Amino acid sequence: MASKRGGKGGLFKRVVWLVVGVAALAFAIEGGEFGTTDLLRNRRDMERLQRTNDSVQRVVSGLKSYKDSLEKDAGLQERIAREQFGMVRGNKELIYRFTDSVRARPLP
Repeated sequence: MASKRGGKGGLFKRVVWLVVGVAALAFAIEGGEFGTTDLLRNRRDMERLQRTNDSVQRVVSGLKSYKDSLEKDAGLQERIAREQFGMVRGNKELIYRFTDSVRARPLP
């Protein structure tokens, strides 16, 4: 008697081959050193880092512009000298400093 193709042994072989095929497909997609999810995560991280880099480049550009202005613009230098260091121009100007009365020392 000849064995049938669709018997119990044939069904088992088909299921085994289906499982092996699915496992091979899963390994092809996710296996190896960098799987698909790793590549997608790396791409997302790369885009985030690029945005951060662009933002930092804009800040650096603004600071370079400010540095150039500070080195060459006499008006800006004068304004900073007055505001930061309390400097005055010549003998015609006086500077008044107001302090909190609680912290002020009494005159001797």
